[in-house]
Amino acid sequence: MAAVLFMEHLDGTILVTAAPAIAADLGVSGAELGVAITAYLITVATAVPLGGWLASRSGSRRVFCSSIVVFTLASVLCALSGSLAVLVLGRVLQGLGGAMMVPVGQLIVLRATPKRDMLRAIAYLTWPALLAPVLAPLAGGLLTTHAGWPWIFLVNVPLGVLALVAALRIVPGSAPEPRPLDWRGLLWCTTAVFGLVTGMELIAGAGPPGTDALLLDAATASGTLGVRWLLRTATPLLDLQVYRITTYRAASAGGFVYRLVISSVPFLLPLLFQDDFGWSPVEAGLLVTAVFVGNLGIKLATTPLLRRYGFQAVLIGALAGGAVCLAACTVLTPDTPVPALAALLTLSGALRSIEFSAYNSLQFADVAPEQMPSANTLSATGAQLAGGLGVAVGALVLQVSATLSHGLPDGEFLPYRVVLALRAALLLVPLAGAVRLSPASAAEVAGRRAGGRSGTSSEPPARG
Repeated sequence: MAAVLFMEHLDGTILVTAAPAIAADLGVSGAELGVAITAYLITVATAVPLGGWLASRSGSRRVFCSSIVVFTLASVLCALSGSLAVLVLGRVLQGLGGAMMVPVGQLIVLRATPKRDMLRAIAYLTWPALLAPVLAPLAGGLLTTHAGWPWIFLVNVPLGVLALVAALRIVPGSAPEPRPLDWRGLLWCTTAVFGLVTGMELIAGAGPPGTDALLLDAATASGTLGVRWLLRTATPLLDLQVYRITTYRAASAGGFVYRLVISSVPFLLPLLFQDDFGWSPVEAGLLVTAVFVGNLGIKLATTPLLRRYGFQAVLIGALAGGAVCLAACTVLTPDTPVPALAALLTLSGALRSIEFSAYNSLQFADVAPEQMPSANTLSATGAQLAGGLGVAVGALVLQVSATLSHGLPDGEFLPYRVVLALRAALLLVPLAGAVRLSPASAAEVAGRRAGGRSGTSSEPPARG
């Protein structure tokens, strides 16, 4: 599951590096090619709510395997595209396949995992979201330079074939549930997500005047009507009652803001290193992989840390450290020693790994099995929204601050410093939420007794 999710996350960001080469081959501008990038992100975000229902209706194994096939074939179509229209079509199909793989793959794992093993399972499912955005700039640059841009899509073919074979052999089947589709709930949810993501993309990309405001207004209205409908109907597409669970609500709110902040960092740092430091794309990509080193280096310690100190203490420490790392990025200059940069990014990656593992584990700690499909779908939708909005808002703030700082001393560095400073300040929101969290939260998942120590005796662990 983690390998398939990595493939989907990587494909969502790798196209950015190859955009100039693709635009030149297809005879379009970079701005026009941006449609292919946003088409994928929008399709994934809007189609995720349907994944949970399809998994219940047709069986999670069948939907998961079918999504791998769709994603792989769509990758071939993207590689063979000779026009922008065909490329956008391929990206939309990729988005549909990815939207099914994300919630259904996670749901299969969560359903099969006992509470005591949740930390280890979530650790495996966390690394795709951490590593893919970091590796995408380097992988895209190397493939585009040495093999040609179609290979950023063709590499998905052997991966998809291997994943399908493995899924057919390993993934257990599940009995379909004859649950009717909540068409109204699907309409409201899809309209709200589409309007929100597309509206933010148009703001950041300077779309047609008034269109962004119209889409955001439609998203607000649809979201309001959708929540009212989902709370009143007998068979809702998504069970919003899951937000009554304290740990799920706290992890969802804090995790959304955290993802919104962190998702834009792999997008901002390569731009800073290339535009203002004068580095090449490969040099910038290599340095950003220091985040990957931190992710990987801390992975074995993530679960022991949570078992030893509990969710509240780990969340507070990692959030405070992440804010300090982002604040430190605001004073970087071309004269900053490369080892110091690498050390800062490595520490940032380690904190990211701890934080994502903690939030993802806390979110599902107290969710009942019958609520798991809705909880998982809402989590996947929130993650997609946070990632898309994080990049869009980051790009928007970058553009505004660049305009305002034109002609000022150090004006070329000021936009990035403003964006990174705002990101650091925004981490205070989930930090405040972590402070209010109970120290005994999700004690069963953490393997801790009510007294706060790791549960090592035969005494049953306390429930959060």
